[in-house]
Amino acid sequence: MRRSRRKILSAACSGLLAAALLATGGVPASAVTTDPAQRGGTLPKAELTAGLKRITDEGMAGVFAQARADRAVWNGASGVADLATDRPMRPDVRHRVGSITKTFTATALLQLVGERRVELDAPAARYLPDLAPAGVTVRMLMNHTSGIGSYDRVLFPDGYAVEKNRYVTFTPRQLARTGLDMPPTNAPGEKFAYSNTNYVLVGLIIEKVTGHDATAEITRRVIRPLGLRDTYFPGTSPRIAGPHSEGYVPWYDGTLADFAEYNMSWAWTAGALVSTADDLNRFYRALLGGRLLRPAQLREMQRTVPFDAAYPEAGGYGLALYWMPTRCGRAWGHDGLVFGYSTISWHSADGRRQMTLGENITHYAAPGQPNPILEATLDVVNTALCGPADAARTTAAPARVGTTVAPAPGAPTLIAPLPGQS
Repeated sequence: MRRSRRKILSAACSGLLAAALLATGGVPASAVTTDPAQRGGTLPKAELTAGLKRITDEGMAGVFAQARADRAVWNGASGVADLATDRPMRPDVRHRVGSITKTFTATALLQLVGERRVELDAPAARYLPDLAPAGVTVRMLMNHTSGIGSYDRVLFPDGYAVEKNRYVTFTPRQLARTGLDMPPTNAPGEKFAYSNTNYVLVGLIIEKVTGHDATAEITRRVIRPLGLRDTYFPGTSPRIAGPHSEGYVPWYDGTLADFAEYNMSWAWTAGALVSTADDLNRFYRALLGGRLLRPAQLREMQRTVPFDAAYPEAGGYGLALYWMPTRCGRAWGHDGLVFGYSTISWHSADGRRQMTLGENITHYAAPGQPNPILEATLDVVNTALCGPADAARTTAAPARVGTTVAPAPGAPTLIAPLPGQS
C-alpha cells in the first residue's frame, strides 16, 4: 500500500492549494448522440468496475459509486477510505455531499410555492425585509442570478482559515450578512454567478414562511417521506455519524490533511448535508419522476440559465437542478464539494438512468491543467449513463474542462484565492 500512497500524494499535490476537483464538464454538443443504453435496463458492470479502478490508479485515495438503470443496480468502490489504516472504501459510506444540499433545499421551497405560500418572482425582501437587496427575486436566489457575493470567499481566503474555522459555529444570518456585505458580482438577474449566500437566504425564507428550522423542515418534507435513513443535516456536530471515509486536502507541508471532522454550520442549507450514493439516487429518482413536486414546480426547477452565455451548449442551471451534456444527451442533477469530499450525481431526464459517485481527496488540481483523475471520473459517469464509449460514435474529450464554464457549479476553491463554492 505504501507505493499507492506515494502516487496519491504525488497526484494530489501536483496542483497544491489550487482549484477544486470536480469540473462538471461533458462533451461538446457536436458529439452528443441518442444512445439506447440511456433508456435500457442494463449496466456495463465490468466497465464501471474498471472505471473506478482507473480513478484510484490515477491517484485518488478512494472512490465509491452507485449506478442504476431501471431495476438494475450496480454498487462499486475502489481504493481506501483511510490512508492511515488502509481501510478499504465501501459503496455504502456516508459522505459530505456539499452543494447537492441545494437541490433538497430548493425542493422544500418549491413545495411552498406549490402551496401558494411563496411566489418565485416576488421580491425576496417580501420574506426577508431586513436582508434581501432591492431588485432580487426568490427565483434569482435559486438560479444564482442575484449578484450577491458568496460568503465563503470571506470565511476561507486560504487554507489557514480552513483549519482555524474547523470547530467554529456560524449562524445563518451571520453567513447571509457576510455575503450581502460583499460587492455584488452583477446586477440582479443579469447573469449566472454561483453564490452560497443565495441558498442560505433560501433557507431563511423557508424558516420565515413555515416558522420552523429550515433543516428540520427539509427533513420533514423531503428526507423522511422518502425514507432516506442515511441522509441528515449534522448541525454543529463536527463528526459524520456511521461508516464514512476520511476526507483529504493537500496541505502546505506536502502532506494530505484530513478534514473528515468539521463543523459544517458554515454551509447550512447551501451545503451541509451528509448522504450516501443510494440515498441520492433515490432522491433524484423521486424528484425527476414527479413524486416530490407538482408538474408546474418541476418545470420551473428545470428552467435554466446558461453557466456562461458565450457557451450555452455547455450546460444550464435551474433552481438547484442543472443540466450538462454527456455522450448521449443531457444529464440532470448537481454536484458538490467541501473540504475532502466531492460528489457528482447525474441522471437521465426521467430519473431511470442514474450515477452517483463520491471521492475523498479534493483541491488537488488547478483549472486548465491536465487532470487525469477528473478525466477518469467523467468517463465512468458517462459510461454509467450512456454505456461504454464507442469511437465510431464520439471521440470527443470532455468539453472546456478548467475554463470559465468549468468547474461548475459546485466546486469550491476554498484554499486558493479564487471564488469559493460548495
